[in-house]
Amino acid sequence: MYSIFRFLICLCCLFLLPVSGHSADAVSASKPEGDKPETASHLHDEYLKYFEEVYKVMDEHYFFELQRSDYERFIREFEGKIYPSLLMEKKSNDYVRWRSAAYLVDFLKQPDDLFSRFLPPKPAEKFAKEVYGQKIDLGITGHMIEAGFSVDFIEPRSDAYEKGLRENDLIVRMDGEPLAGWGEEKVKDKLNPLAGSRVGIDFFDAIQHKPHEIEVESREYFKQTVFQKPTGVRDVYCLEIPKFNQGTPEDMTRFLAMLAPKNPRGLVLDLRGNPGGPPLAARAISGFFLPNGESLVYFEGRHRPRADLDIPVLPPAFRFDWPLVILVDSGTGSASELFSGVMQDRKRAVVMGDKTAGQVLLKSMFDMSDGSSMALVTARGHFPDGRPFPFDGVRPDENIPAEKKDQLVTMAAQYIYVKSLGKI
Repeated sequence: MYSIFRFLICLCCLFLLPVSGHSADAVSASKPEGDKPETASHLHDEYLKYFEEVYKVMDEHYFFELQRSDYERFIREFEGKIYPSLLMEKKSNDYVRWRSAAYLVDFLKQPDDLFSRFLPPKPAEKFAKEVYGQKIDLGITGHMIEAGFSVDFIEPRSDAYEKGLRENDLIVRMDGEPLAGWGEEKVKDKLNPLAGSRVGIDFFDAIQHKPHEIEVESREYFKQTVFQKPTGVRDVYCLEIPKFNQGTPEDMTRFLAMLAPKNPRGLVLDLRGNPGGPPLAARAISGFFLPNGESLVYFEGRHRPRADLDIPVLPPAFRFDWPLVILVDSGTGSASELFSGVMQDRKRAVVMGDKTAGQVLLKSMFDMSDGSSMALVTARGHFPDGRPFPFDGVRPDENIPAEKKDQLVTMAAQYIYVKSLGKI
């Protein structure tokens, strides 16, 4: 039943709100209607049966060892305080079950575990899409001007991009209706329709100033995760990666291929505030900079066999020996922290900024019998020689005070430039 193991969800997912508060909101939003009347004793037994299911999944997969005595203490707490209190609120049966299950996970998990939580069906679906970096919309952002809606950015994996829409193009009609007089909010609502909806778009392209008519679909795609930032230093470039998802390797390939003909003096990778994503994304981008085929990291859990990740083998044209600086801070976690720590440990990059989050942990989701899910920490990351990634985070080679964070990209680029002159 619990073999449904949704893709590796990495590490330090988003530094979400504390679990207890998030769970309360999620469950409240999921209150169903029309529960069938049942006797209080029968419901009580059904709740206890469900809690056993939750405990069994958590005991089998959670990285930290559980104590049965803690579970039994929770049951006493449920019967003495939680259940009577929820009954007084006159909530639905599902609400009582889900809210209590959220309390149970919070009760059993480690105090500093910011990830593990219980999620009712609808919030679980939304949460999974957030951590995978998936989005469902038209992938278009911009602003209103007098002549229409000017496109500032378009997701490269969206249907609109595939149909030819680009940045700086001007949308003049949607579904045949001129945009003149539309407010910006009305346009943005139109750009975020329900999944599967189709929207007609008339636009003028910014290069040839020719009209085009396309019909685009609101569908699921992986958001772009790599963006170029100016450095202010000649021949040194910066790529910002605010999050990892399954599309990150494709994004990196595109940008590195664009930069390679310019023969950079070096590259700055800005991973500040990057909460992570799939560890396979970190593995994929490591192949651009590290010796291919060697061991990268491994994860090992309490009841989970060791899982090794190696550095992928890439064509020579996609292996780069440019000097690297990686920028990190306390918001750099999981997969981004893993990548930074490995690059530093192998002396392939200089790490600048502030200490990272200390969350190089494998995180996974498990489905429950009623469509709910549990997100759990399941394993800890280790360097190939067996050293675990420290819980106190990756310490930068150059610690930069917080007041200079806005200058950090330029400082890193200047460091690379001076080093390229042989002065460091």
